[in-house]
Amino acid sequence: MDWSRYRFRTVWDLAAPPAAVYAALERAEDYPLWWPQVRQVTPVDERTGTARFRSLLPYDFVVTVTERRRDPAAGVLEAAMTGDLEGWARWTVTAHGAGTRAHYEQEVEVRKPLVRRLAVPGRPFFIANHALMMRGGRRGLAALLAV
Repeated sequence: MDWSRYRFRTVWDLAAPPAAVYAALERAEDYPLWWPQVRQVTPVDERTGTARFRSLLPYDFVVTVTERRRDPAAGVLEAAMTGDLEGWARWTVTAHGAGTRAHYEQEVEVRKPLVRRLAVPGRPFFIANHALMMRGGRRGLAALLAV
């Protein structure tokens, strides 16, 4: 097993219409306004940007994110990531009851040297750190959409 590889799956149930959730998720440059752990997003061009994020643990990840798929009809946003994380991430937004279910999937290999060195003993902490980040994002998006 490569201890520096991660596969994450998260589901957010939100009390807002799918179109509103999708619209918020496709504006990555606004993530720092509602997602506390996303510290900075800087557009490079129409399909690429850099992002810096940090959760509870005292380290930042910096990645270049390049759009691979933007399909509002299917509710899919997908991007490739390079930098401290190498891999991809995908949002799939669907109607769910009176609201929306947003599925987040991510498969990455950590390239940040310190995190790679601590891969085995630190893995449970890194997974918990990611879960806290995702919880903060869901809360922030729910608050944004409730306005």
